This record gives sequence, C-alpha cells and structure tokens, in this order.
Amino acid sequence: MISFVLTLKRLLTGLFHAFKLKNFQVFFVLIVLLLVSGTIFYTTEENLSVIDALYFCITTLSTVGHPDFMPKTGLGKIFTMIYIVVGTGTFMGLLSYVAYGVVQSNQKDGDIDTERDRFKKKAKHK
Repeated sequence: MISFVLTLKRLLTGLFHAFKLKNFQVFFVLIVLLLVSGTIFYTTEENLSVIDALYFCITTLSTVGHPDFMPKTGLGKIFTMIYIVVGTGTFMGLLSYVAYGVVQSNQKDGDIDTERDRFKKKAKHK
C-alpha cells in the first residue's frame, strides 16, 4: 500500500510539472476534445450510453482495446479507424510529457542522480 501511495505521489507531482509545459497543455486539450467528440459520436451513431462510449474511447486511445464492443455501422468503423490513428499518437504524446514531468520532478526532489552528478562523484573519489 505504501508503494502505491508513493507511486501515486510521483505521478501527481509529474503531472503538476508537466502542466507547466505548453506542449503538454496542447496535448491535454486535444485529448479532452478527442474524448468528448468520440463520446458524442458513439452515443449518437452506435447507441452506446455515455459511460460506455467514454470507456470505449479511453480504452481505444490507450491501446488497451475494448473486448466486447465493435462498431456496427460503416460510418462507425470508418470513424474508429481514423480515431485510432489520430488518437493513439496524440495520447502517446501526452504520456511522454507525463513521463518527462515525472523524471523532472524526481530530479528536482533529488531522487535521481543526473549523469553530471555521477561524474562529479567519480571525480571526487579519484
């Protein structure tokens, strides 16, 4: 349980640091727009509930996939193909900035030695 709390703290700190970056903000807005537009599409075209449509959008963008749902209409299948290509790249871009924020927050907290710090430590020992 302690490990989970520490990992969650690192993730939230990384998100805080990532939100300071303009590129992360752009990716975040794009993901929100993708989720909203996908949810609206699947509720209207495929007759899914809002929760099911949002769940399908999130599992699709995160590349997990939804085992039980497959679009039934031709328009739904075409939209899903475009949604996967556009959304997956955008989602991975967002995740890369989250990872960058986590690494930066760990370096600022002193959790991770930078390459320069390791070099300085080796030079002192010689």
